[in-house]
Amino acid sequence: MWNTFLATGHIINIGHDVFKENRKLADKNREILKKAGVFSVNIMGAIGSGKTTLIEEAIKALDGKYKIAVIAGDVIADMDASRFEKLGVKTIPANTGKECHLDAHIVNDLLKKNDLSGCDILFIENVGNLICPTDFDLGEDMKIVVVSVSEGDDIVLKHPVIFKTSDMAVINKIDIAEAVGVDPATMVRDAKSLNENIPILLTSKKQEETVAEWVKTIENAMLEKKAGKN
Repeated sequence: MWNTFLATGHIINIGHDVFKENRKLADKNREILKKAGVFSVNIMGAIGSGKTTLIEEAIKALDGKYKIAVIAGDVIADMDASRFEKLGVKTIPANTGKECHLDAHIVNDLLKKNDLSGCDILFIENVGNLICPTDFDLGEDMKIVVVSVSEGDDIVLKHPVIFKTSDMAVINKIDIAEAVGVDPATMVRDAKSLNENIPILLTSKKQEETVAEWVKTIENAMLEKKAGKN
């Protein structure tokens, strides 16, 4: 139970354990996705980090080979959702209102309303934030944090929890690193200092080989999951 203490020393119960309830729903989501044979990826990052572009590039490369769907999380707008819709994939907008993250309840509600049978990959684009999403398991198979060099090379150490709890990190927009005075190697080193086993990709939409590596990483993770290797 969550409680609040008043100056008088009295305790007032103000609700239930939000995180406990979220974990229960996340487990239900995990079972729903598993039964449907869907590999799900929760992509987290600040506004402007390049999450949407990376998902778009993966869709362009993998659509036709696999059936893809996207849950596009945002506070109010549906601009990102419209970008995915233009690529012809099943797109599910998820407006959170005042909330700065997606949670398992929102995802559970969307899974109940949308049939994902036959879908191979579900990209879940979380709300632009590096703090709030860390506390809320969605029932996904893989958590990826995306940061851009434009956020500064101290962005990693300023947000340690999300790097400690993610399955992979992406340092994006490396083509402008010199222009913004940032050394991507510093960001890699900081991420490894927080989570020594975390795989890290350096990406840029303008460098085709890095995009190809990003796409291949997603595809390999999905294939390994479906083969029961993780």
